[in-house]
Amino acid sequence: MTTNRSDQVAQEDLVMFINACLACTGQREFYDDAYGQRVSIDFLHDYILGNYRLLYARSLAAGINHFNQAQIILKLLATGKNTLPEHREEEGALIAHALNTLPPQRAWGVLQQLRQRKINNRRSRAIARDYLSMRRDISFDAVKYRAKVRAIATHAHLKLQGELGDFLFRHWQQTVYTTELFENFRQANYSAEAVYKLPFTVAEGLATKHKIPRDVFLSRIQEQMTLGEKLRFQGAAERSEKVDIDVDLGRLPLTKLALYILSLPWKTRKQQQIILTQALERSAQFTLKKAPLKLGKVAAVLDCSYSSSGSSEKRRRPLGVALAAHYFLKAASQEYRAFWTVTTPEPLLVRPYGQTDLATPLLNALASGADLVVIISDGCENDPPNGAAQVLRIYRTKLDPQKRTSIIHCNPVFNAEDFSLQNLSPSIPTVGLRDAEDLPTMLGFARFADGSAPLSELEDYLAARVQQMLNNSIRV
Repeated sequence: MTTNRSDQVAQEDLVMFINACLACTGQREFYDDAYGQRVSIDFLHDYILGNYRLLYARSLAAGINHFNQAQIILKLLATGKNTLPEHREEEGALIAHALNTLPPQRAWGVLQQLRQRKINNRRSRAIARDYLSMRRDISFDAVKYRAKVRAIATHAHLKLQGELGDFLFRHWQQTVYTTELFENFRQANYSAEAVYKLPFTVAEGLATKHKIPRDVFLSRIQEQMTLGEKLRFQGAAERSEKVDIDVDLGRLPLTKLALYILSLPWKTRKQQQIILTQALERSAQFTLKKAPLKLGKVAAVLDCSYSSSGSSEKRRRPLGVALAAHYFLKAASQEYRAFWTVTTPEPLLVRPYGQTDLATPLLNALASGADLVVIISDGCENDPPNGAAQVLRIYRTKLDPQKRTSIIHCNPVFNAEDFSLQNLSPSIPTVGLRDAEDLPTMLGFARFADGSAPLSELEDYLAARVQQMLNNSIRV
């Protein structure tokens, strides 16, 4: 009996931790400030690391967000002496793979934090060395993240090959480089024309030095801009009649695209409704190709109440996740219907407004005869309070005790006060959701969130995810 209770506690701890790592990014939310978020998630990391180290490391394979992957990498490297010998190889492989799959700016930031936190053991130096050796174009990274690469190389005592060391540490102005990008950088300090051969973020500072007009610079540097950079500067470009930044919106990640569209004025969204809708549909199809998911009859309850406006740090993010999930579920389903908390004529024109009434759209979704009902909300319903909870209680106990209809609550907001996600009812599982693209993973994880699956099944799930991750790494 004691063992069963111990396993139950472990299962609850791990589900709570993984859910937190799916949603929390340490930033301000609508109801919580950034400090509370960071204190809460840091406590959870230390608690799980201290009590379940192997499963803590394996959480890197559970589909958690980049912020929490970075925290796990740092905490594992800082406490390497506590790793059991039989788990050392797997843990090292997980750290290396997770670091290599992070966006470059975040991965370099993680390695730089090793220096700031004074983590300088043999394994951390090996991880830094291997990361440099795995980069496809280290010269590009050396130019774009020069200060970070230099700090990491110094901290880890790395031996740099070729001209890399000269570029990072010596007086580069007096050297002619055979590495094209290094030479372009050297020339750009003296020639305005050479600026356009550099990565955008590097070129931007040098353009200011050469006093290049902003509209001229943005027009000519587009070939060096990433898709995200084009998107970020398109608004400024649109305000200047002299600049036209060409962005293929359909190539953007689905949630990022939804957030961009929500940032546009309502009038612009209405005028470009067909173009923007087609872009969202193309992005949803592209997402499905990368993470195939085939669903039957699906109904979605989507929260567009005022709290979905997010915070100053995560502006409109909960609403953006709901909008992106709408197009993703529509693309993945044979039959699909959406029910918003505030009725909107077109999903593209949705805006954060009003109180949170989840009960009404939930009743409509359950009445639609769907096989799967997905609720996307922060779970803070107030019109009426606990209305959805009562609907779910009655539906599960009286109308569908056999659970013929699957109901899953996806929450994009971490609740710092109790280290969890605000749930709607113990009758249904609640899982964290950072991006709509993570829905296939979350739907698979949901069976653990209601507590019905034993610890052994969760351990097997994580072990299988680890094996899949490492096998993919070997193939690459």
